[in-house]
Amino acid sequence: SVVRNALFCLETAANQKENHVYTKALLAYAFALAGNREKRKALLDSLEQEAVRKDGSVHWQRPGKEPEVDLPYHRSRAPSAEVEMTAYVLLAQLTSQPAPAQEELAFASLIAKWISSQQNPNGGFSSTQ
Repeated sequence: SVVRNALFCLETAANQKENHVYTKALLAYAFALAGNREKRKALLDSLEQEAVRKDGSVHWQRPGKEPEVDLPYHRSRAPSAEVEMTAYVLLAQLTSQPAPAQEELAFASLIAKWISSQQNPNGGFSSTQ
C-alpha cells in the first residue's frame, strides 16, 4: 500500500499542467522503473519538445537560463542541474519493457553524446548524481 500511495502521489504531480523540466525528467524515470509505460511515454514526449538540440546532440536546461557563449579556446560545461536532468531523461529513455526500439536508442545516443561531452579532464562531471 505504501508503494501504491507513492505512485498515486507521483501521478498527481505528473498531471499538473506546469511541471518544471527537472521534475518531468525525474517523473519519467520513476514511471519507467514502476513499469507505467503510458506515463513514461507522455513525459518523454513532453520532454522531447523542450529538448535543446545542438551540434548533433540533445540535452535539457532550466527555463530562463542564458545561452552559453562559445569561446574559441574554452569549452564551458553545463551546470550540474543540466547534467543531472539530462541523465535522468537518458535513464527513462533506456528503462523500458520491452527493450527500447531502434528509434529510442538513436535518440538516446544523442543524449549520451552530450553527457559525455560534459566530462571534465579527469573524467568526472560537475554533477554529484
